[in-house]
Amino acid sequence: MAQKCVHKGCGKVFADENEDCFYHPGPPKFHEGQKGWECCKTRVLTFDEFLAIPPCTKGKHSTTDEAPPPVQTTTAPAPENAPQPVPSGAEQALPAPLPRIPQAELPQRGGTAAPPEETEEDEPSLSIPDGQTCRRRGCDAKYTAGSSREEEKCIHHPGQPIFHEGSKGYSCCKRRVLEFDQFMRIEGCKTKDKHLFIGKGKNDGEEELKTVRHDFYQTPSSVIASLYLKKIDKEASTVRFASDTSVELDLKTSDKKRYKATIPLYASIDPDKSSYRIMGTKLEFNFAKADRSSWPVLRADDPITGEIIQMGRAGRAQ
Repeated sequence: MAQKCVHKGCGKVFADENEDCFYHPGPPKFHEGQKGWECCKTRVLTFDEFLAIPPCTKGKHSTTDEAPPPVQTTTAPAPENAPQPVPSGAEQALPAPLPRIPQAELPQRGGTAAPPEETEEDEPSLSIPDGQTCRRRGCDAKYTAGSSREEEKCIHHPGQPIFHEGSKGYSCCKRRVLEFDQFMRIEGCKTKDKHLFIGKGKNDGEEELKTVRHDFYQTPSSVIASLYLKKIDKEASTVRFASDTSVELDLKTSDKKRYKATIPLYASIDPDKSSYRIMGTKLEFNFAKADRSSWPVLRADDPITGEIIQMGRAGRAQ
């Protein structure tokens, strides 16, 4: 009988108990806007990128929660006659700390916001791969080849995930939970007539992307920039330092997406000393500055807001 694996990062329906399972044994870790798993090193910024982090452990499927119990820490009891610290008058007069703004609601410095969903329905002329999962948050429905779509109902969350002081939920509804597993099971709050499996794209099945989210930080000698695009095909994609002020990109992904653009840079770089690397969820650049000036934005066509972009590790003057 087919059963669903409960391992984090897997969630597959399986019939063979000896089938290999790829999953995350550790709990999720969210810290200062970064998201990842405690069992591996990959860290990303958005929740969709977090869900796409490749599993780091190979094992067998399971239908029971095998998470290790939390580590209990104990401290030696204080002596009965030990003096208790008494707060000073200044400490007593301090006001209560102000609540922190949830990281999920903070603007991302030095980058552009994630583009809104471009479509609400699948392109009728495109074929949907068997087993394709619905793209809407909170809906894990899978497409079955040859099935009728007339009676579909997509129950999902149109809002963004919010994690604040231990509670977890979505911006579109009021329910909040404490555990990540409970968060993943929060039922959607909005219903649409059909699922969104592939969206719109070209007739050949390739979806042309108009923009991708980016951010950056800098040191006195370099700018480290990230363009967020998952599953980039290293063999089929090209990246070229076209000049000292621009980069040409033709990025293709394994799930039939393509981003082709020429990026105008804010200031001049040294192409020979600059480099890039393609990772699981992004393309990362290390631009060597032609001078040691500060970049307020990454792209020359980005609006300058006056915000000061913090330098990274301090460089030593040559």
